[in-house]
Amino acid sequence: MIKLYHLNQSRSLRIMWLLEEIGVAYELCAYQRNSETFLAPEALKEIHPLGKAPMLEIDGQLITESAAIVEVLCQRYAPQMLPAKENSAEAMAHLQLMHFAEGSAMTPLLLGIYTSRLGEAAAPLQPRIRSETKNHFDYMEAQLRPSGHFVLDDLSAVDVMMLFPAQAAVHRLGLSEAYPKLTAYVAAIEARPAFQRALARDNG
Repeated sequence: MIKLYHLNQSRSLRIMWLLEEIGVAYELCAYQRNSETFLAPEALKEIHPLGKAPMLEIDGQLITESAAIVEVLCQRYAPQMLPAKENSAEAMAHLQLMHFAEGSAMTPLLLGIYTSRLGEAAAPLQPRIRSETKNHFDYMEAQLRPSGHFVLDDLSAVDVMMLFPAQAAVHRLGLSEAYPKLTAYVAAIEARPAFQRALARDNG
């Protein structure tokens, strides 16, 4: 049995979506954010010292970090969502974007969220944060293929990872007009039945 430690309104939604997408049975261990601080509950630290979600337990082993979880699930249950050939152009693009999604793409987004709480004290940082955010979204827009996917022409592991920053551009920052490809990609993913099932469990 696979067990997903999930935090509401977090990046672990994409792991739940992937599990629904590939049709693998799993137990959902859902945690709620603190309504005042919006932080994860301390109870998650009883599972892992970092106290963050998602975490996946499979074969008695706990796996953290979204990209690692996505890779493990796709390797075991959905190899069609990974490039077929090692060292191919697709494999190199896949590796790069899997790391980009949680590394480069998330850095300016998180800085923007955290500094927004500082008011005028954060003003000197805002131009740099905005320019880097635009730089990364411009790059993401350019990486989308005519099929509407990243790397492969059907749903892939990278599409799962890239959803969260793309949703930030479209929903949180309201940049749908500036990034029509990202907007179409988000709309297509969110319309998938598996994503809707995951969303219903997240809101449940």
